[in-house]
Amino acid sequence: MSYFIAISGSPSAVSRSSILVNYLRKESAKQGIPVKEYSVLDFPADVLIEGRYDHSSIKKLSEEIKEASGIIIVSPVYKAAYTGALKALLDILPQDSFKNKPVFPLMVGGSPAHDYSLKPLLATLSTQTILKGVYLTDQMWIKKISKIR
Repeated sequence: MSYFIAISGSPSAVSRSSILVNYLRKESAKQGIPVKEYSVLDFPADVLIEGRYDHSSIKKLSEEIKEASGIIIVSPVYKAAYTGALKALLDILPQDSFKNKPVFPLMVGGSPAHDYSLKPLLATLSTQTILKGVYLTDQMWIKKISKIR
């Protein structure tokens, strides 16, 4: 069965990123495409901080990524970059995790004044197809999506 993996980089349980991932999951389900959702909060903090790539939770995510048709990375932008928690998670995935997988970066933020640089990090995971990323500000989507939840 074909599915996508959505990884939320927000360190908050309720966030713009989690709202967006939930919306994407529901819309994809309408098209018959399941989306398996992961959050940095699904992994013990010590696993991320200590870089424990051999932890069972990381192994499970790695296996699911291998079988996925594509990856969606959703993260808030803090100080012109993705979150440290997302970086910690991506750092401990196997080097070729995203090989032959299209990856769609989707960043959210409060103002259009931000820039972000996720592409170099994705390239280190052997990503060959990085789809044109999207940066959404609250004015662009939050009110509409929040009503749909």
